[in-house]
Amino acid sequence: MARILPGIIAMAAVVLASNILVQFLLGNWLTWGAFTYPVAFLVTDVMNRVYGPGPARKVVLAGFVVGVVCSLVGSQIMLEGDGYTYAAVSLRVAVGSGVAFLAAQLLDVGVFNALRRRQWWLPPLASTLVGSAVDTALFFTIAFSATLAFFSENADAAINWAWEAVPFLGIGAVAPLWVSLAFADWLVKLSLALVALVPFRMLVTKLSPDAA
Repeated sequence: MARILPGIIAMAAVVLASNILVQFLLGNWLTWGAFTYPVAFLVTDVMNRVYGPGPARKVVLAGFVVGVVCSLVGSQIMLEGDGYTYAAVSLRVAVGSGVAFLAAQLLDVGVFNALRRRQWWLPPLASTLVGSAVDTALFFTIAFSATLAFFSENADAAINWAWEAVPFLGIGAVAPLWVSLAFADWLVKLSLALVALVPFRMLVTKLSPDAA
């Protein structure tokens, strides 16, 4: 456990920072958290390359636990609006965040491991691209889609702002606001997947030259 402790600390820091920075908007479609959260894939991939899939999954589970704690804390902060009292972190957002993180990160580990003997750049790039797409689809669908009926009316009240019909990214066909938010978030993840190849190579070389 001691050998992966830096990875656990790094993952915990990324999850904590992302939960805080998601509260701060950047333009119309993004939050600052969109730029910190993808670093979780970098942490997972470095741990996978250096220590293998088992330790990488332990780092993922540590990040999941931190995310659950953040959701629990946020659920105790109560807000009022539109005749409802609801938590700052709604049930829908908490469930979406947890499910998306765990599914995407574990999928990342699996894809990386399947490709680990290929060119050095392919496993981290492919696993991050696949994991990011799944993460975005799961989170925004569970957290914001109006088509899901298994959440309570109170849970929906906390996120009904995301159902506003607006032009897609401000220029396209009319769609729910959350669709534009999801697409913008996904584009950031795609961009950072490419950028992350540089620190991935540097970190792996430093931690385990033979693995690079």
